[in-house]
Amino acid sequence: MRTTFVAAGGALAVLACPALAQESEGPPPPSEQTTVYDGDWVTIGAGAIYSPSYDGSDDYVISPVPMVMGQIGPVGVSPRGAGVALDFIPDPDDGIAFDLGVAVGLNANRANKIEDPVVEAAGELDRAVEIGPSAGVSIPGVLNPYDRLSFNLDAKWDVAGAHEGMVMNPGISYFTPLSRGLAGAIALNAEYVDDSYADYYYSVSPAQSAASGLPLYQAEGGFTKAGATALLAVDLDGNLANGGISLFGAGGYSRMLGDAKRTPYTSLRGDADQFFAALGVGYTF
Repeated sequence: MRTTFVAAGGALAVLACPALAQESEGPPPPSEQTTVYDGDWVTIGAGAIYSPSYDGSDDYVISPVPMVMGQIGPVGVSPRGAGVALDFIPDPDDGIAFDLGVAVGLNANRANKIEDPVVEAAGELDRAVEIGPSAGVSIPGVLNPYDRLSFNLDAKWDVAGAHEGMVMNPGISYFTPLSRGLAGAIALNAEYVDDSYADYYYSVSPAQSAASGLPLYQAEGGFTKAGATALLAVDLDGNLANGGISLFGAGGYSRMLGDAKRTPYTSLRGDADQFFAALGVGYTF
């Protein structure tokens, strides 16, 4: 389930952009531009996501999804899967923008909502709190004057004593306004982990094997998944420039890779193909 939260959070982060305020036929003169995105702004939202009960599961559950993003002084706030990223480099009015800050997330993979009785017998895991640097670059005006292509990388370490390892999430995303009240985004993402992370989530220890009947398995680090997400946001009054209430929908697919695919939790009890769908509402002020 953590994979789908990461994918959805990455796609939502693409929409955290004042370009939403611009009409597709061209912006007004700079002196006349007054939007909710001038100065400080915040979007808060909530929704529901239908996704695998754990990374590699073939059972699906519904979970709540909170969301926050915005610009508060010089600090940009972007959503991440079950977390948030802070960017301490202000974006220029025009041209390429660079991001550098910190990402924080809660990893609840196999910590609850395990639908498979065999995997549940292996035992629930502790929640990990992951913190680390976040960096990225955004290139505007790729296919039209108001779109944006972004590259980002988060590298986080567990500080709560759960997996005690490291996870990296590289991503590529593309945003474009479709009209004054409609915007879309697509994102590609992947996950790379170290041996400690892989061992915690994908190995089957002797104790877990005895409790569940699953065969012993020793997982090693590497790429664990890759996927794609599409997202659509629509403002209810037809004007994203003035803030207010908007609706969003997202869907995505990811494929388990390496030892995350070969582990008995996936290969015997789950599925390497992972899907998710999410719906939600947000308010910008």
